[in-house]
Amino acid sequence: MKILMVCLGNICRSPLAHGIMEDLAKKEGLDWEVDSAGTGNWHVGESPDKRSTAIARKYRIDISEQSCRQFTAKDFERYDKIFVMDDMNLRDVLKLVRNEDDHEKVSLLLENAIVPDPYYEDDLFDDVFKMIEKGCKAIIEREK
Repeated sequence: MKILMVCLGNICRSPLAHGIMEDLAKKEGLDWEVDSAGTGNWHVGESPDKRSTAIARKYRIDISEQSCRQFTAKDFERYDKIFVMDDMNLRDVLKLVRNEDDHEKVSLLLENAIVPDPYYEDDLFDDVFKMIEKGCKAIIEREK
């Protein structure tokens, strides 16, 4: 399975989701490809936010080699599942759908909740990590 994690700038939440899902899938022996992207283009080519890198490292996950990129309609062709972090990301990704197949690939990472953006609140990074990890574990249980 090919999975894409999407947030606003691809520097905080989606790099964490990318790293967490990759780590969990590997531990489960799943041959899944995981990537991440942002709906905005402000950080294209940059590394993840240092606070995301630090919280991932705390949980023994290395996301330091990831590079931020922007989501495009071509991502619908490449990925089987596209998980977004919040309602705004959902709206922005759905604006680019070309057909019902594209639409069916997109959902919130947490089925009935959003992952808050920790960019302006340093204290949120640990909670956000745990929320994303819980969501990734639920996906693995559903899909494996």
